Amino acid sequence: MIGLLEGTLIYKQAPDLMLKVQGVGYELQAPMSTFYNLPECGVETVLYTHLLVREDAHTLYAFHSTEDRSLFRTLLKVNGVGAKMALAILSGMETKGFRFCIENGDVDALIRLPGVGRKTAERLVVELRDRLSSIGTSDGIASSVSSGNGLSLREEAITALTTLGYKGPEATRMVNQVESETESSEELIRLALKTSLKK
Repeated sequence: MIGLLEGTLIYKQAPDLMLKVQGVGYELQAPMSTFYNLPECGVETVLYTHLLVREDAHTLYAFHSTEDRSLFRTLLKVNGVGAKMALAILSGMETKGFRFCIENGDVDALIRLPGVGRKTAERLVVELRDRLSSIGTSDGIASSVSSGNGLSLREEAITALTTLGYKGPEATRMVNQVESETESSEELIRLALKTSLKK
């Protein structure tokens, strides 16, 4: 199992990124909670990883903290929750916020996450209530940076939101509501997600 990678950040376009480690480029997928903490491209960074092996693919997932990785692994054990939904949950809610929802049975907050319906939210509460005690909380979000990949901040944010499971028009509306409040794509995505969860 590959548990940690230390190398140079080559590329980032949520949810995908590439880390160059001793001449080898590792393609990874990461939640927005990790993208908020990434440095600029060309800078060394350390990421905790989880390797998911399926018949048709071997996919590496990256996390800025062991807490987020632990939550991701715990989510994968829930019936009906795959890697895509687990990434969406980690992108839309901080680990401590998710724990609060589970501990208090806040199904309404959970169904605001993309791809999480009422039945799935109820299943998350039932199956995870006793499992989350071993997972710590992750405090704070580091400063955000632009990925410099040629896309406008708006296009990058909308693309990331649609990848997380939001429909195109909904992603566009979410970005429109907060577009004037920031000049960073990661911050724009964070604000859009935060606004959607308040409704």
